[in-house]
Amino acid sequence: MRLLKNIFFFRGFEYVSKQKLKEKLKSMVKLTAGGTVAFYGIGLWSNNAKFYESMVMPAVRWLDPETAHRAAVLAAKYGLVPRDRSPDLAVLRTSLWGLEFDNPVGLAAGFDKHGEACDGMLDVGFGFVEVGSVTPEPQPGNPQPRVFRLEEDDAVINRYGFNSEGHAAVVERLRARREAGGLVGVNLGKNKLSADAAADYVAGVNAFAGLASYFVVNVSSPNTPGLRELQKGDDLERLLDSVLEARDAACPPPGRPPVLLKIAPDLSAEQRQHVAQCALARKERLGGLIVSNTTISRDAGLRSPHAAETGGLSGRPLQKLSTDAVADMYRLTNGEIPIVGVGGVFSGEDAYQKVRAGASLVQLYTSLAVCGPPIVGEIKRQLAELLTADGFNSVSEAVGADHRPGKTPTNSAAKQGRAVSEQIRADLRTAAGS
Repeated sequence: MRLLKNIFFFRGFEYVSKQKLKEKLKSMVKLTAGGTVAFYGIGLWSNNAKFYESMVMPAVRWLDPETAHRAAVLAAKYGLVPRDRSPDLAVLRTSLWGLEFDNPVGLAAGFDKHGEACDGMLDVGFGFVEVGSVTPEPQPGNPQPRVFRLEEDDAVINRYGFNSEGHAAVVERLRARREAGGLVGVNLGKNKLSADAAADYVAGVNAFAGLASYFVVNVSSPNTPGLRELQKGDDLERLLDSVLEARDAACPPPGRPPVLLKIAPDLSAEQRQHVAQCALARKERLGGLIVSNTTISRDAGLRSPHAAETGGLSGRPLQKLSTDAVADMYRLTNGEIPIVGVGGVFSGEDAYQKVRAGASLVQLYTSLAVCGPPIVGEIKRQLAELLTADGFNSVSEAVGADHRPGKTPTNSAAKQGRAVSEQIRADLRTAAGS
């Protein structure tokens, strides 16, 4: 009898101990989970570059590139991205086309294809955001996989093929956010099976009139068959005239949004000359050029096993090619046509080189995918330092500086920019390895 009592006692004690242990474990799990969420939350909201480099971006790279892209858009859509709480410095403010830009660093088309994340990305610190490309009718784009990370090269190859939810869906979203303000451009594309490209772009102007801060005629994506042919010959002239006429009819002054032409970095010298002539002939009506889209060329120095994938290459390998194209188009247009410089902008130095080459504004996308939102603030800070170091009071004063007499190939600002950029990269590598 005593033996039975002892057995029941110890089993009861064991049961109570297990229950207490379970409760303690649950508390520990909740505490750990809460601490982890708080840790990541503070890191995410602090917009800390080292935190993103060492913690967030490695986690993102566990996802396939298109899933990561979609997750980033949703995070921006629902406000789960860090806000840039620092006001932009006065040296970064610039005016163009009657629009006031708090800073010249914009988000290039391709990230927010469907107009879902404009406000979130403006909160990150971009001076303007470009949505699209948007086609008149919804279309799925090319088969997956169609996005590839070139991690060893800080680059991406994509062959999305104008996947779009169509004009109606994007118009609805932009109309819903109209009161929020901010500069939002719309990048227009054509449907893959459309027999009348000009009609598709005109339809885009008509659909987004009153909603777009500016329009972009995208005839330079390498992922839609035949699209790049529209950059050549009489086709380009007819297309531009059709779009400009539609803009003039749909958007009476004042406040008429500019139309920009986005070109490829792979154009021959003859083709660039033709684009320049078309632009100059319409300089009173055409807003400017976006230089450039992704490239179909492949540098021999690419190290990633994905380097041979078909599609447009963006990121660091595009930096020199696109900057040279900016300089060339600035020269060919005599500095009379505003240029937005795009391609390989990973630092303030990269942005500054494009400004000095002739860009009034710059855009980025791939560096955001590689480094995360803190890159925007870093680029703005470094660019402001470089402008000030060279004695410029504004971005506009520095536009095309490399084309002016007395320009020095290796100025002090460029050296300082490289030092700043390399120090930041070294800090990030140290943080990642700690």
